[in-house]
Amino acid sequence: MSSITKSSWPFFFIIAISFSSYANAALFDIRNNCPFTVWAAAVPGGGRQLDRGQTWTINVPSGTTQARIWARTGCSFDGAGRGRCQTGDCNGLLQCQGFGQPPNTLAEYALNQFNNLDFFDISLVDGFNVPMEFSPNSGGCSRGIRCTADINGQCPNELRAPGGCNNPCTVFRTNEYCCNVGRCGPTNFSRYFKDRCPDAYSYPQDDQTSTFTCAGGTNYRVVFCP
Repeated sequence: MSSITKSSWPFFFIIAISFSSYANAALFDIRNNCPFTVWAAAVPGGGRQLDRGQTWTINVPSGTTQARIWARTGCSFDGAGRGRCQTGDCNGLLQCQGFGQPPNTLAEYALNQFNNLDFFDISLVDGFNVPMEFSPNSGGCSRGIRCTADINGQCPNELRAPGGCNNPCTVFRTNEYCCNVGRCGPTNFSRYFKDRCPDAYSYPQDDQTSTFTCAGGTNYRVVFCP
């Protein structure tokens, strides 16, 4: 180490920090099993067209929070990656830089949090567009989540949207459904989602039965139309 001058320390420090953040990174395998093309989206990660049976793998740094993966449907993009999607659109970009427009089924996660646990869930708080599975596939963690009900086909008339089924918060924008202030509980509309996908978030404060954990360093898979 004596051969490393002080002027070299910042460089080696930056390399060490960079290596550390990726040493415990999580791999997410995203697969499209739908009988139609979807445009997978991820923040962080960007986006990619996935025809039936295709897979996209993203590498997410340790400590990442407020992350999500979803499917976009009914998309059309030009050669510059600009266009529009019927569901899940993220500001008209193929490579998403922000969250998608409802309705869209969400895989949400935060890595290496309290006690070095990963927290993950499927959320219908932004509505539903395609069935989804979100499961760990390494590290001995085996409890996954599925939401595969025919939510679009049975969607209440008030929540129907082109290509999907809206959550009531998107439609009515009231505190009763959006939980913007204070505590709130389930509603008849949120129960529609919960009855069909009991492990998924049906309203913003639906934490007790909808959040799952694995040890940090676990890898995951997200399957559209499992």
